[in-house]
Amino acid sequence: MQDTIAKRLREAIAVEHLEVNMDGDRCALLVVSDAFEGLNAVKRQQLVYQHIGEFISSGEIHAVSINALTGAQWRAK
Repeated sequence: MQDTIAKRLREAIAVEHLEVNMDGDRCALLVVSDAFEGLNAVKRQQLVYQHIGEFISSGEIHAVSINALTGAQWRAK
């Protein structure tokens, strides 16, 4: 599942850095992309959700935590 999610996000969003951590049916994501530039936190999460939503609706993923940062925000940390 972890590899499937990573592949899906890399194909859909120009990702600079991506971490996918699965713990059973819970998923924690760190997605770094300049596609998030100018978007608020909700819009960033919606962008990620639209590409993994089928895993949530099917029950494969029960809970998702998304940390969505621009490249500049990630490098500043």
